[in-house]
Amino acid sequence: MPQFFAYMLRCSDGTLYTGWSTDIAKRTAQHNAGKGAKYTRARLPVVCVYSESFDAKKDAMKREYEIKQLSRARKERLIQSK
Repeated sequence: MPQFFAYMLRCSDGTLYTGWSTDIAKRTAQHNAGKGAKYTRARLPVVCVYSESFDAKKDAMKREYEIKQLSRARKERLIQSK
């Protein structure tokens, strides 16, 4: 069964980017190669600082949305909790 992930990247300017993927290492490499989101292309390099795994794509996408709704402070606390 495939695994799905919600993840957060820390960009070179200190900002956070949230997304979902089936392969975090591959997706992070895509971001760092300039083939990821437009947001991260101007803020390279990026480092994965947080992830959660899910059995269903919809659950990973739901969690991505939830994380995006959090304040910066809450996101930082989430990162520190792992």
